[in-house]
Amino acid sequence: MWSWTLDASTNQGHAYPEEGSPLASAVWAGDTLYVSGQIASPVTPADPAKGTQAVYGDTEAQANSEFLKIQDILKEQGLTLGDVVSMHVFMAGDPEKGNKLDFAGLQKAYLKYFGTADQPNKPTRAAMQVAALAAPWALVEIEVIAVRSK
Repeated sequence: MWSWTLDASTNQGHAYPEEGSPLASAVWAGDTLYVSGQIASPVTPADPAKGTQAVYGDTEAQANSEFLKIQDILKEQGLTLGDVVSMHVFMAGDPEKGNKLDFAGLQKAYLKYFGTADQPNKPTRAAMQVAALAAPWALVEIEVIAVRSK
């Protein structure tokens, strides 16, 4: 997990990774929060007693998990998804779909969080295909940039 501290003079949080981690989950630069790429949490955790591996789900399930993580990071910093101004999405082919991208799955998850009646913000977005992501099971990774409203 990450340790967050609040600078009382600027009322801005700063991320400090736990010992041994090489990066922060988010970093403030002025009124702009840069959120590192997020990958999914397991839909079904591994069970060593049963010898089963974690299940991360398809592109839609992974994107849903990532949007929830991003939402939590933003909330810890006093922001919401409505403050997101830009998004970069990295996608790998899904072996269950013949190694093709599941852009429709990404879009289905995205539309639950952006451009809704409750949260009408639609950030700029770039989606790109990559050969693979750092975690071998990952199908999608999402990073965002959010700006504090004045």
